[in-house]
Amino acid sequence: MKLRSVVVSGVAWFLLAVAVSWSALPILLVVMSSLKDPRTIFDFPPRLVFWPELTSYHSLLVAWPQITGSLTNSLIITLASGALTLILSMPAAYAYSRFRSAYLRVSAFFILAVRMFPPIIITIPLFPFLQRIGLMDRHAMLVVLYVTFNVSLTSWLMKSFIDDVPVEIEEAALIDGCTRWQVIRRVTVPLTAPGLVAATVFAALLAWNEFQFAFIFTSTRARTMPILINEMLGSVTGVEWGPLFAAATLQLAPILVFLLVVQRHLIRGMTVGSVKG
Repeated sequence: MKLRSVVVSGVAWFLLAVAVSWSALPILLVVMSSLKDPRTIFDFPPRLVFWPELTSYHSLLVAWPQITGSLTNSLIITLASGALTLILSMPAAYAYSRFRSAYLRVSAFFILAVRMFPPIIITIPLFPFLQRIGLMDRHAMLVVLYVTFNVSLTSWLMKSFIDDVPVEIEEAALIDGCTRWQVIRRVTVPLTAPGLVAATVFAALLAWNEFQFAFIFTSTRARTMPILINEMLGSVTGVEWGPLFAAATLQLAPILVFLLVVQRHLIRGMTVGSVKG
């Protein structure tokens, strides 16, 4: 029995190592390639030991100076859409969790059903409409689109965390004189903090990496990092792989830092409710 347990544990760790390597190896290769001499990026066998240099980053800033604006646009749009998504999804999730009515059930499934439609469906009627009202190539336009598509899933995600908060705690706060909004702010939100972090990561990742809406509805002023990287791939002068890997690293770095900062709360958010007492 002990030998079987050791074997099962060894197999589990091996599969975990394979999964981590499968996910981390492409990221590691991109980062390493951005720090190599561009002439040695595709050497075979690849050089795993080398002296890091910033040639690719310098070339990127010289050839594509608009990268700073694109990176700033991505940060602004991600922060704004993530914050607005949480502000809207928390009251919706609370209503779906604590109140029962036919209208709420219908609306809950309606917003989820809308999210299931491919985004390309709404781009055709949206394009002339946004042009007419002057919202093309605007940060606010992307923020509204991202919030519209993300708030449904984040509402359902938050609902699952609110469901785990005992109703008796909120009822005790109401008896003590709190209003419903005070209960949400002082009781429900602190107790569902891991869920808020998980929803924040979910909304931020979707906004940071979104390509389709940004590609169709932006050109220069609100151009995000995925669009700039796509332009680098389609450059008429050919792809410069060193600057491209540098741009990919810069696009990846902020979200990795964000995940490292919130990983402890994110793990709690992913495991809360998985074990019932």
